[in-house]
Amino acid sequence: MSIVVDVNKYLALNGATKRIKDYLSIEVADHAYLPKTEDIKSDWVAYIAAPAFKLIREKLGHDIDSFVSIGTGSGIDVLTGIELLGAKRVGFTDLQRSVVAAAAQNVRSNIKETSKIEFEFGNGDLLQPLQNGKRNYDVIYENLPNVPLASNTKIEDKRNSGHYLEKREEAIPEFVHEQMLDLHYLALKQARDYLAENGAVYSTLGGRVPLNAFIKLGELAGLRSEIFTYSWKVQAEPEDVISGYAAQEKAGLGPFRFYRAEDLQKAFANISVKDSGKRAFEIEKTLDSVKLTATAAYEAFKKGEVIGHTVAVLKSSLK
Repeated sequence: MSIVVDVNKYLALNGATKRIKDYLSIEVADHAYLPKTEDIKSDWVAYIAAPAFKLIREKLGHDIDSFVSIGTGSGIDVLTGIELLGAKRVGFTDLQRSVVAAAAQNVRSNIKETSKIEFEFGNGDLLQPLQNGKRNYDVIYENLPNVPLASNTKIEDKRNSGHYLEKREEAIPEFVHEQMLDLHYLALKQARDYLAENGAVYSTLGGRVPLNAFIKLGELAGLRSEIFTYSWKVQAEPEDVISGYAAQEKAGLGPFRFYRAEDLQKAFANISVKDSGKRAFEIEKTLDSVKLTATAAYEAFKKGEVIGHTVAVLKSSLK
């Protein structure tokens, strides 16, 4: 499937693009996450990652040298990192070879001829495909799935980018597993060996668990973590995702947190991206009385209510 993306609209730019083409031609592999380019507020890169990238650039005051995306999908997050962060060396990985091949083609074909970019990519588990590369990344970005794949389903069966293979050899702390943060924990553990000295991992996390769970996640992975930005979005693919969380709740995990979209809209009114991280715990507290369990959220969704969740960008760096 091929889509065309108007970058100015997608990334809310004030002028012409600097490093990538004004209109992206993106080929989405059968097993990759499908960007929600017609509904920006439902698109993870445009609505969550891009504002965080702009804030990173603003706080640094200069372009970065290197950027990597774990689980890139179509590669549109890599192109966003090139445009907004000015990365000159980019890495990206995904689980399946066909997905990475399509992402590589997308990234290469959508940068301007004047942009001199060095690429490192491969398919496999998290950052491992890049273990023989240069490493030392200034920004490591990840938006990994939380919901395990059903035991009777194979990752190759369909577009399963919102799920992950649960059986892992690595030891995962019980607390992490109970919060359904397994892959985020493993990515943070691996990232310690791939970060530049002053680099950071930016984990984009659906806030379906308390914010302090994210801080603890970083600590358990041996990193120093803080909430960088905090926002909300309507739940994408609600039938699949909310029912998945409800099933995990029934199995004894959680409870998880969802909200009616109207309640989220009120809580985040007049909150800027720049201030959102500093005010995250304050905002979370105001939402406490209106939170829904996954089970309750699924029932509300089936009745036609619009369900959303908070989103935290967790910044983790070496201690």
